[in-house]
Amino acid sequence: MNVLSYVLVYRKFFLVVFTLLVLLPLPIILRTKEAECAYTLFVIATFWLTEALPLSVTALLPGLMFPLFGIMPSKNVASAYFKDFHLLLIGVICLATSIEKWNLHKRIALRMVMTVGVNPAWLTLGFMSSTAFLSMWLSNTSTAAMVMPIVEAVAQQIISAEAEVEATQMTYFSGSTNHGLEIDESVNEHETNERKEKTIPVPGYSNDAGKNSSNMELEKNSGTGAKYRTKKDHMMCKLMCLCIAYSSTIGGLTTITGTSTNLIFAEHFNMRYPECRCINFGSWFMLSFPAAIIILFLSWIWLQWLFLGFNFKEMFKCGKTKTVKQKACAEVIKQEYQKLGPIRYQEIVTLVLFIVMALLWFSRDPGFVPGWSALFSKYPGFATDSTVALLIGLLFFLIPAKRLTKTTPTGEIVAFDYSPLITWKEFQSFMPWDIAILVGGGFALADGCEESGLSKWIGNKLSPLGSLPVWLIILISSLLVTSLTEVASNPATITLLLPILSSLAEAIQVNPLYILIPSTLCTSFAFLLPVANPPNAIVFSYGHLKVIDMVKAGLGVNIVGVAVVMLGMSTWIVTLFDLSTYPSWAPPISNATMP
Repeated sequence: MNVLSYVLVYRKFFLVVFTLLVLLPLPIILRTKEAECAYTLFVIATFWLTEALPLSVTALLPGLMFPLFGIMPSKNVASAYFKDFHLLLIGVICLATSIEKWNLHKRIALRMVMTVGVNPAWLTLGFMSSTAFLSMWLSNTSTAAMVMPIVEAVAQQIISAEAEVEATQMTYFSGSTNHGLEIDESVNEHETNERKEKTIPVPGYSNDAGKNSSNMELEKNSGTGAKYRTKKDHMMCKLMCLCIAYSSTIGGLTTITGTSTNLIFAEHFNMRYPECRCINFGSWFMLSFPAAIIILFLSWIWLQWLFLGFNFKEMFKCGKTKTVKQKACAEVIKQEYQKLGPIRYQEIVTLVLFIVMALLWFSRDPGFVPGWSALFSKYPGFATDSTVALLIGLLFFLIPAKRLTKTTPTGEIVAFDYSPLITWKEFQSFMPWDIAILVGGGFALADGCEESGLSKWIGNKLSPLGSLPVWLIILISSLLVTSLTEVASNPATITLLLPILSSLAEAIQVNPLYILIPSTLCTSFAFLLPVANPPNAIVFSYGHLKVIDMVKAGLGVNIVGVAVVMLGMSTWIVTLFDLSTYPSWAPPISNATMP
């Protein structure tokens, strides 16, 4: 038992040593650059999948192993760790920092939910829409972390309102009167008017008496081991949690900056195929936005049906009196919005910069008309999306947010400086340096695979797959990526597979976009497990869900996602790119595979 306990305590250390030793015969026996690079690749893949070392620490291994094996000199490996991607990421994080600092995200989310209404089904759709919109511009993790407290407050208010109404009805039927509440509705309209108390109305039943009643009811339920008054309340909490987790991921599909996997794909593709110049902010939005909308809508229907049932008649019935739950829900959202106060100067400036950044991204090179990049025709391809991100990002450090004042010895208050929209310390607290290093390690790994010839060797071995129909190859690769991303981080998965899938496409003479686009989109479909995605872990931590709940719900969303991606590859995405022929910007046949 002592030996076993030591093994469990130091399991990560033993795993690192074991992996290094077990794979060591590969470079020692074969003594080729391909074998040495494969050894590095297998070691890094094992560490990424098992997280024996932190992901960003594992990403530093190419900088150590490639120079030692003679695959690449150290200075070339180091240059791979900082690319155009990192400049784009810095600009986006500047925007995200300002949005979160000045609470613009809450204002957008609450306003969108208030617009949708308070019917449970429509409320869920409102939360999903607002969360998806925010995750287009912020990280999926930040979006889920910001919206979940609002969702939790709404869910608890609904449960509290039901408890208060039930307690009030029981008090009435027992013959006593409750002067602390005004009953807004009952079984029928006639009885409601007769039994309504003539006291001051309290919208949403948010008075102290109501809170005490709700707390007593919840405590009573907790004492018996039940956290919810009814099974329907529990199902509602599960539904609202999962809708935030999944919509924060789905929304990130729509923009290159929405999730790290999109950024990694764009950088890898533009580096490997520089003559294509077909992947930018606008083209990615046009191919992914329809897919995200369809997936979001079908996921909403699936989750609603799975947990609460889907009653079309109830949803679209006009003129129906709002229930107590709906009134309580609307009141919570209204109160949360009122706490923000009137929109401030800082929020307006952040919103304007946000819109300007998006417009500049879309209009740089839209494809169907000349963009503003045509003004710099002397330097084609020099200005990229990262140029826009840096331009707007720097403005956040320049534009004044508020004056800094001090009191003089005479008691006079004078201004001595100003504070910008964001400071460097605030930016540093939001900047995901671990992702930056992880992505850099992926670029270094891809460069090593090219320099050593491993990519060509893999492509040559995969060439027999060319006998399969293209749609079947896409389906197999999509399912492989979707399965792998459930147990490994999304950035690690896409970083590991992009060079292999690119080599596969070149080997079988298929447009690389045909395989890389669906694989990239499917990398984000990590819906099954709490550990598969940070948003999943965030909502799981609230205690409403079990693992089996996420598996059942996530399996359906995964199927929907893969099906929609397959549909897109055969419909609107084909119209955006000429996917039927092997493109001229890809390596020719003689270079795509080894002789």
